[in-house]
Amino acid sequence: MRLRLLLSVILLLALIPAARARDAAQTALHLLDYIAVDYAEAVENGTVKNADEYQEMREFTGQVQGLIQGLPENEARSRLLSDASALAARIGAKAEVREVAAKATALRWAVIRAYDLQIAPKTAPDLKRGATLYAEHCAACHGAEGRGDGAAGKGLDPAPSDFHDAGRMASRSVYGLYNTITLGVDGTGMASYRRLSEEDRWALAFYVANFGATDETRAEGRALWAGGKGRDSFPDLANVATLSANEIKERFGEDGVALQAYLRANPAAVVATKPSPLEFAIATLARSLDAYRVGARAEAARLAIQAYLEGFELIESGLQNVDPGLMARTEREMMAYRGLLQSGAPLEQVEKQAAAVQALLADVREVLGGAQLSWATTFGAALVILLREGTEAILVVAAILAFLTRAGRTEARRWVHAGWIAALALGLLTWAVSNYVVEISGAGREVTEGVTALIAAAMLLYVGYWLHSKSHSAAWQRFIRDKVSGALSTGTVWTLAVVSFLAVYREAFETVLFYQALSAQAGPEGYGALLAGLGLAAVLLVAVAWAILRASVKLPIGLFFSASGIVLLILAVIFTGQGIAALQEAGKIGADAVRFITVPMLGVYPTLQTLSAQALAIILSAFGLWWATRKGRPVSDDTREK
Repeated sequence: MRLRLLLSVILLLALIPAARARDAAQTALHLLDYIAVDYAEAVENGTVKNADEYQEMREFTGQVQGLIQGLPENEARSRLLSDASALAARIGAKAEVREVAAKATALRWAVIRAYDLQIAPKTAPDLKRGATLYAEHCAACHGAEGRGDGAAGKGLDPAPSDFHDAGRMASRSVYGLYNTITLGVDGTGMASYRRLSEEDRWALAFYVANFGATDETRAEGRALWAGGKGRDSFPDLANVATLSANEIKERFGEDGVALQAYLRANPAAVVATKPSPLEFAIATLARSLDAYRVGARAEAARLAIQAYLEGFELIESGLQNVDPGLMARTEREMMAYRGLLQSGAPLEQVEKQAAAVQALLADVREVLGGAQLSWATTFGAALVILLREGTEAILVVAAILAFLTRAGRTEARRWVHAGWIAALALGLLTWAVSNYVVEISGAGREVTEGVTALIAAAMLLYVGYWLHSKSHSAAWQRFIRDKVSGALSTGTVWTLAVVSFLAVYREAFETVLFYQALSAQAGPEGYGALLAGLGLAAVLLVAVAWAILRASVKLPIGLFFSASGIVLLILAVIFTGQGIAALQEAGKIGADAVRFITVPMLGVYPTLQTLSAQALAIILSAFGLWWATRKGRPVSDDTREK
């Protein structure tokens, strides 16, 4: 009990600095939002028109500098401090309103990217709840219709905001309103409402934001959205919540303003139309480049990894069947882009590479056409997915089952079956949880796959050597005496069960995701082809397992153990390469490219890290085979199990 309490206290103390840093960053964003919006009230045409407002702007910039100085050190902080100083200098020089607003907005985005701040709601806000909260907490000052004419607001200085002020509201984002609700505004009647839950604050912010748009604008946006427009611009709630109407107009034009107005009033519409993996890759790659432009290298690299793992990778199987060359080029160029980000390459070089990747993704969109895949393409992709992901697993499981059969310990086979069945069930459960409970990122998925593959590789090296060592007569006779005459040890059974579990689970979750993406590409008309391809692949895998089990009974004992051991050692080498590659895709291990072939089925990738790891696995396997050969004479070919 004391240990648990101590751990809880340690965890709480560890979280306090992170929470303080997050609050400081949000306060800086809050102040920058006000500078961008209210500087026009302080300065006009290079002269001060309101001394109090101007003094407040200067105080705000000083506070922003102090807040950024107090943020955790990272690669972007020095750039942020420099930009904050430049903003303060321009305000001191009474620069034009447009210039100051642009600098404040750019700095706000740079802080967001540098510290990976949560700037959009996790789920679609409930605007009915927002209306209730507004009536309870805001209407007294801001008025029932948000015009700043509430009875309690009379005499306040400054007066409550009029949310129908088109110019002011066009400069405000929902996230800016959320920050104001959360933090309040010092020296005014606007108190902090941090006591409200995060969901309630987002609901209130979205409700207030809707005062700034007309019904006609929202109706125009609804028609555009219903016509399929805006999916690229608003793939999720980020642009709905974090961009002002002015920023939307600059990026996406008048149609974008109408679309944002509609989606602010109907945020559930965005959640209901999740972007395709390809559109997600295109949009996320653009965000990655934006992050690199403001010096947030780590965030840029994270987004580049996300663009591949949660976007392009999910459509690779379908593209492989249509244009394998384009698939390989796109994958290669996306890896090259990630490499430039991680090495801190010059911005011009990164922009050139990003443009090349975007051009390839545009080619992918044209090849796939946004249309449903043909029956043959869907069938082929469904067949290849399961064969590609399942062949290695079936070889491992079949080899273990064959060993138990030859050893006469068939009762232990149920534990191996339990291992691979549990892996399938857990893979499906992981997919369900990631879709309906909590989001599991592509990087998290690859880390799981990579670590699982490396653990499986280590165990296969041991089991493969152990099996090969039984190909010698003395070792086999000793095994017969110690194991077959009695029960297999608990440790041996659990080892074999765990190996079968790891061999299957490492691919189970990702395989379900691949089929989910293929299903979306194929559409309802392609479900039959998908099921046919999946079914045939399953039959072929079962046939492979049956053939291995059948052949194992006929082979001489020595040859069987030797061959099984070598197969498992080869699979250990393959798993090693695939495990390292998965960790590289997740950004956990560097990827230094070399001139070499790419054979994913064998775990061979042209990087120094994967090839070195596989070389080490080969050396260990060769040493194990040599050591086992020294210890005894192989059983002659005519020796058979009676």
